[in-house]
Formats: sequence, C-alpha cells, structure tokens
Amino acid sequence: MKTQLKTLAALIVATSMSADASTLAIDARGDAMGGTGVVSASYLTAPFYNPALVAIYRRNDDAGMLLPSLGLNYNDEDKMLDKIDNAVNNPSASALNELNGTQAKVDFGGAVAFGLPNRYIAANIFGKAYVENVATPDIDQTGSNDADKAARSAVKTASVAVTEIGISLAKYQTLFGQHFSFGVSPKIQRTYTYASVSSLNDFNLNNIRENSQGDTAFNIDAGALWFHGPFRLGFSAKNMLSRNIETASGTKNIGGKDIQYGYEYQLTPLYTVGAGFVADYFQFSVDYDLNTEKKFTQFDDDVRMLRAGVEVDLARQIQLRGGYMKNMARDSEGTITAGIGLRPLNIIEMDIAASYTSPQAMGASINFIATY
Repeated sequence: MKTQLKTLAALIVATSMSADASTLAIDARGDAMGGTGVVSASYLTAPFYNPALVAIYRRNDDAGMLLPSLGLNYNDEDKMLDKIDNAVNNPSASALNELNGTQAKVDFGGAVAFGLPNRYIAANIFGKAYVENVATPDIDQTGSNDADKAARSAVKTASVAVTEIGISLAKYQTLFGQHFSFGVSPKIQRTYTYASVSSLNDFNLNNIRENSQGDTAFNIDAGALWFHGPFRLGFSAKNMLSRNIETASGTKNIGGKDIQYGYEYQLTPLYTVGAGFVADYFQFSVDYDLNTEKKFTQFDDDVRMLRAGVEVDLARQIQLRGGYMKNMARDSEGTITAGIGLRPLNIIEMDIAASYTSPQAMGASINFIATY
C-alpha cells in the first residue's frame, strides 16, 4: 500500500492524456510564489490567473510560448494509506477507528499557452488540464466482530478531470487619468468524472478510472487590473457559469454489504483579489479568494486560499522565489513554497517549484517558456 501514491501519480499522468484541467493554475513560477498571480503573472500565464494581465508586457515582447507546464501535488496528511495497511493486517476496533474519517488527495495538471502581445487587442491562446482525485474510507459499524467490520469496509474514490481550451483577450486603457487593463477568456471545457468502490484489502488506485462519463460546456473567465508604477490591484473571476457535475452512481457489494457510490462536483465561480508591488528586480504580491469552492459535495475538500509570494531577479538570468499559502476554509496547515527561474541569455526560461506542507503533503511543478 505504501507504493500506492507512486502508482496513482503514474495513473494520473496517463489519465490527463485524454482528459484534463480545472480552476487551479498550473505554473511553476506562480507555484513557487505561493500560488499568486492575480497581479504578478506574466502575459503568457495570465489566462490561468487574471486575463487582464495579457495586456501587460514589455515593449520588446513580440510573442511567447509556454510549452509545457506540468505539476503534481499529493496530500495524505491523515496517513490514510498507512492506516489501511494497518487495518488490513491487524483488523481491530482501534485500527478501524483511526482509519475512519481520513482522506487522501492527488492532483496532476498540465498547461500550454501562446501569447501575442500587441497594443490593439492582446491575445493568448491556451490549453489547460487538471485532474483532482479524492479517496476516503467507508468504515462498517454493523459487523459482528472487528474482522467482519474490516471485511465489510471499503474505500471510495472520486475524480474529476477538466480540459480547457480558450483564448484570452485583453486591452490596456487610461480612464480618469488611471491605468487599467481588462480581459476575458471564453473557453470550452470537457469534463470527465470517475467513481469507484473497493474493499480495504482489494483497494487499488488503478481502479480510479472506473465508471467514466463526460460532457462538454462553454465557460468564461474575466479580470481587471489597476496599476500605478510598480503598485498593482487586481480582480479575477473564474468559471463564471456554474455547473454541477455528477459522477456515475450505483451500488457495490463489499463483504456482503451493499455500499452506494455517486458524487457531485460543483464547478462554481471563484472570485479572487490581488495586490502587489511589481518592479523589474523585485516583486511581492498577495492573493485572496473572496468565496469558497465547494468541489465534491460528499467530501470535506472546501477551498478558500490566502496566498503570498516574493521574487528577486538577479540580472535577468536567475530568479529566486518563495511563498506561503493557507486554506482558510479548513483547519489545515499552511504550505511553504520555493523555486528558481533560469533564463540563460534571455532565450528560454525554465521555472522549477516545490511546495511543502508536511512529509505527507508535498508538490512540484516545472515549466518552459520561450519569448521572441
């Protein structure tokens, strides 16, 4: 069981080849800076944070490519996988009680973008892929003894994968003597869902692709930015058209007990404000979600993030980054982030980021950028 996270990571890579994306950004630079980006993203990564930033670029920027950006995060702070091993090998009331209420998550994503900055209508064509996976035990309380309860207990898994393809359009304007930019991102989303139920003994994360179903819909993001010199304020609205996505549902017999499965995933608008100081060689920014994302209604996975990040640029060749983020919707630990950007001769840029919450909750991302 201790190898299951590695198995799931490999599985999600395979899953994302046919189904991808979400409300989350997938960008190693932003990940290193605590996940910030509403006022600090570049014109290439702007669609993933705030489309208004597509219109903010340097005078010598003619075009750019983000190809690709990849990220992986896992969270097993409850030590669910180890506790399943313990409950299977030593079925006791204490082992089952320790397992009850635990949860594990693994997320994987990728993104590409092609930016076309210009003073008329700046544009960015983008694609993003993200898979969110949640697993939680269903512990039986009716068995005649501990071994019977363990045999009648199960692990439920639910996954949602969303592929986005769209275009961000943005325009810089001066209003009442103030500098603004506004942007929109119309996009097509293809959503897949998966649901499975397994006994504790037969739990295998390869089953996560069972009971697949999908649909396609239109959605839109929007954003605005005010700036004066290095000072910036921004606002973004993602997935402005709400959707309730249902997985397949049914009943599976585990140890003589019928266990029902079926989940609902809420893809709802996310409103975020940002503020920052963005200069040539130093940046600091803070993003805060104004509302809570509910996500899977049957799981305790609500998200409302506070993020902060900093970047120091050394001669435009090396960028050192750090940050912090915390989910304000749950009583959870904060996450420390760090990363580096390498830009040899300003021809191509490679960004690497890592995040650390605990030994059971970490992540990493990488992306490559070329500008012309």
